[in-house]
Amino acid sequence: MLTSDAKILVVDDSEVTRQTLVSYFEEEGYGVQGVATAEEAESILGRESIDLVLLDIRLPGKDGLTLTRELRAQSEIGIILVTGRQDEVDRIIGLECGADEYVTKPFNPREILARVKNLIRRVHKLRLQAVEDEKPAIERIGVWTLDTHRRQLLEEGGEPVQLTEGEFQLLVALMNNAGQTMSRDQLMDRLKNRSWDATDRTIDVLVGRLRKKLRDDPHTPRLIVTVHGVGYLYSPVDEA
Repeated sequence: MLTSDAKILVVDDSEVTRQTLVSYFEEEGYGVQGVATAEEAESILGRESIDLVLLDIRLPGKDGLTLTRELRAQSEIGIILVTGRQDEVDRIIGLECGADEYVTKPFNPREILARVKNLIRRVHKLRLQAVEDEKPAIERIGVWTLDTHRRQLLEEGGEPVQLTEGEFQLLVALMNNAGQTMSRDQLMDRLKNRSWDATDRTIDVLVGRLRKKLRDDPHTPRLIVTVHGVGYLYSPVDEA
C-alpha cells in the first residue's frame, strides 16, 4: 500500500461514485474526504490544505466549472474534473477554466490513480517553487546588497542602482566563485548568448561598469580585483 502525505477531496453528488473513490484512495494510503456539493468543498478548502480535488461538473447549487474557475484564481491546487457526459464542449470549457485533467464516467480507478500521482507531483513542485520565489533574493556586496530578483544594487538610504543583463550575469559569476581567480574566457563562458574571441574586451568593459556602480576604485579595487595576466577575482569584504 502506498503511503502519502497528499490530501485529496472528492466532490460528487453521487454517493456511490463518491464512496467508491474515497475508499479506493484510502486503500492507496492517501488522506481523502468526500462531499456532495461545491459549498461543502469550499468549507473544507477554507480550513485545510488540500493537494488535489476530484470534482464532478454537474453538482447541485454551484457547479463544478464555477468552482474550478474560482479555485484556479486562488491557487495551484490540482483539479481533475469528472463527469458522466461524453460532451466535448464540457471538456474544453473545463480545461479553459483551469482544470488540469478530465475524466468521464464510467472510469477505471487505476487510470485515475495514475493521473492523481502525476498531478500531485506537479502540484508539490509548483508549491516548492513558489516558496523559493518568495524568499528574499538578497546578497551582500560590501556596503551594498544585491536584489537578484530585480537585478538592483541597494544601499541604505540610497536610490536603487539597476544592472544591465551583462553586468548582472558577470557579477553573479564572480560572486559564485568568490576568492577564485576567473580568466576572461571563463567569465565570458558564463555570459548567456555571447561568443568569445581573444580580442573581445567585453569582460573588461563590464568590470569597469560594475566598479563604477559599486564605487569600487579602479586603481585600488577592493571588491573586483584585477589579477594581472590572468583575469579577475571577487573578494568579498565586510564594510558594515
